[in-house]
Amino acid sequence: MKRRTFIKRSSVATVPVMLGKVNVSAINNPFFNLFDKGDDRVLVLIQMGGGNDGLNMILPKDQYENLNSVRSNILLPENKILDLTDKTGIHPAMEGLKNVYEEGKLNIIQSVGYPDANRSHFRSTDIWQTASDSADVLSTGWLGRYFNLLHPDYPNGYPNEDYPDPFAITIGSSVNETCEGTGGNFSTALVDPSNLSALATPINRTLPDSCFGDKMEFLVNSIIQTNSYNEVIEKANEKGTNLSSKYNDNSNLANKLKVVAKLIAGGLKTKVYVVDIGGWDTHGDQVSEGDYRNGRHPLLLTELSDAITAFQDDLKQLGIEDKVLGMTYSEFGRQIKSNDSQGTDHGTAAPLMVFGTCVNSAIIGDNPEISPDTQQGEGVPMQFDFRSVYGSILVDWLGVAEQSVRDLLFTDFQHLPILNNCATTTALELLDTQQFGLKAFPNPFVNQTKIEFTVKSGWARISLFDVLGHEIKVLSNRRFKEGTHSLILEGHKLPAGNYYCHIKTDYGQEVKQLIKGI
Repeated sequence: MKRRTFIKRSSVATVPVMLGKVNVSAINNPFFNLFDKGDDRVLVLIQMGGGNDGLNMILPKDQYENLNSVRSNILLPENKILDLTDKTGIHPAMEGLKNVYEEGKLNIIQSVGYPDANRSHFRSTDIWQTASDSADVLSTGWLGRYFNLLHPDYPNGYPNEDYPDPFAITIGSSVNETCEGTGGNFSTALVDPSNLSALATPINRTLPDSCFGDKMEFLVNSIIQTNSYNEVIEKANEKGTNLSSKYNDNSNLANKLKVVAKLIAGGLKTKVYVVDIGGWDTHGDQVSEGDYRNGRHPLLLTELSDAITAFQDDLKQLGIEDKVLGMTYSEFGRQIKSNDSQGTDHGTAAPLMVFGTCVNSAIIGDNPEISPDTQQGEGVPMQFDFRSVYGSILVDWLGVAEQSVRDLLFTDFQHLPILNNCATTTALELLDTQQFGLKAFPNPFVNQTKIEFTVKSGWARISLFDVLGHEIKVLSNRRFKEGTHSLILEGHKLPAGNYYCHIKTDYGQEVKQLIKGI
């Protein structure tokens, strides 16, 4: 039988493909110019595996008294909090990142999550990496779908003369799901760029026209591609260097970011790097009793902060910091109330950080509102959908049209001012998102409450969330005329407890806590 290539026969270029429920052919490819040869921007993702306690990282100083009433056994002493603004602080273990913020190179987005939050590590990680709705299961990653639009034939014919470098690299032993495409993962797994060896091709004869032949063909082509990518990685590693003396050689994260900086400095044209730091599942011993500087969480915060600080310093000394943008993410935050084991359990939303010289160095969003009557299991309510963070980076860093982002991610995409015009700025105060005057009266309420808000002319969605992050009722989802509006929430069927009213528009959002009495 004539030898055939499995990859070619399965090429997405030959069949209609649905990405995010949109046919690829419906999207205008000229919007996607990330890989133009003149574009050398790089995106670095840092995955914080396990679920980060954002309330112990970015602290709402204006909520400290109520925080003390619900997590006094793990709460940082108020006088030890490092100020970012008059209302918001950062853990002293992250002094390096505080300095990065003051240099105008750190953006913090408050309370990032998604509707109907899932508290399973596996499922929530899958949601963050694929950018799916909580009820949907997607087989492609959010960056993989993006790469697919630019390179629908991948991996057939890659690498080639125009694109000799890996599109993405995961620093580790396995590729990351964020870069999973329809024909394969766009990411190459890399453990040690100075210790790469060519893989032996397992067969060099004609393969049978069978399932076995198909699988062997796929394996052979994958090995050939890996060997080709290894060659360019080795050259970049030999050419590149590191200049910062701030890296901690005992930190796995620092060593991974050190590799990333060296490869970028060596001229590798890879557009996305993914690194990870695990251990954030802090059910117990999150802090040491009576010692806020020790415990699992402060040590992790120190490693994260010091590694990013060293990486940013390295990029600056190498003269390449304007071409690199970094972002942290974790599958969920922790619950507001601490447990009896000096720890916290799985929660919902948490702050997310974006760093680099091109960020709008500010805090986007309001401090979470903490009630002294916080219920068991209650998580920080979502202000921003994580897909709006992804989409804003696609638009402002990678040059994707907003409508195309809606097609790739979700229709309710909200553009966030994460990036500026790539000129370092001084740190700004907390960006005011309380622009709707959202209020409810009476609050607490028993049978009903009147919700009032002021909007510009346009679409607005007003929803009611429970303390677990589930959207339990959509109160309104329509266009409004400019002005002040009100609606009645009938709550006589709701169980007593805490709820959150969330208003979202194209230009902003706001969250208000509601208390249903007996």
